[in-house]
Amino acid sequence: MLSHLFASSDGDLYDTRNPAWSRLAPLRAGFKRHYAEIRSNANFKATLRAGAYAWPGGYPLYFITSDGAALCFACGRKEAKYIMPAIAARDGSGWRVIACDTNLEDPTLDCDHCSKRIDSAYAD
Repeated sequence: MLSHLFASSDGDLYDTRNPAWSRLAPLRAGFKRHYAEIRSNANFKATLRAGAYAWPGGYPLYFITSDGAALCFACGRKEAKYIMPAIAARDGSGWRVIACDTNLEDPTLDCDHCSKRIDSAYAD
């Protein structure tokens, strides 16, 4: 990210080159935040930018596809070239991400793409 851009703690993006930047509307609201429902590519990208752990609390997050599969954040980032067209077309393929959720207690939740374990908050 360019040095003059600032993502605030609420996830909005600001341009700090203007001395009054903190009083202006953000360049992009919701630039870096977790969306429980993924309804657009902007929601998906903002959730990826916000990271694989919820704040506050640090709870592990994962994506859910339209066919009910679980995807880890690493696979979400790696396979975005398939996920984003599926979201845009609202297709029924297994690549369309529809949600982001917290894995609170499932010690056996694995990514359905890479088969790696998705961390749980309390089951370990």
